[in-house]
Amino acid sequence: MSHDVGVKFLGSFFGLGLAPFAPGTFGTLGGVLLGWLALEIEPGAPTQTYLGVAFVVVFGIGIVLGNRATTDWGTKDPGGFVIDEVAGYLVALFLLPLHEKPWLVLGGAFVAFRLFDITKPPPCRRAEFAPAGTGIMLDDVIAGIYANLVMQVVVRL
Repeated sequence: MSHDVGVKFLGSFFGLGLAPFAPGTFGTLGGVLLGWLALEIEPGAPTQTYLGVAFVVVFGIGIVLGNRATTDWGTKDPGGFVIDEVAGYLVALFLLPLHEKPWLVLGGAFVAFRLFDITKPPPCRRAEFAPAGTGIMLDDVIAGIYANLVMQVVVRL
């Protein structure tokens, strides 16, 4: 696999970002899958630890690949590059009670994250101006923080 193909394959989160429409939404589904896997790995296991490790790995890979993707795809934030959505969604799940109502939490975090990722409230839009991979990743992490804050309130109501 050439370097260029590898960047596109991993950056599109195994092809999810290559969907013919709404690539960010399809990419976020990769995060939902990781959230579900964190729950299913081992009953009673430290799900939040798995999510934290997954975030660090995905975020790190995203920055490295993002630096290359801007060159390979010829744009500052390529639409098919969705590993940033996966990282942002993992932030949206952090410290939520996933074991209590998993599909409600996974689904609610999905909707909240997509809302903030699409609307990009401040400082999301400003974060996009950070250099290459960092800018690609940071706006989604901030959207994930907003989604997490909303979900922290929702799950307590």
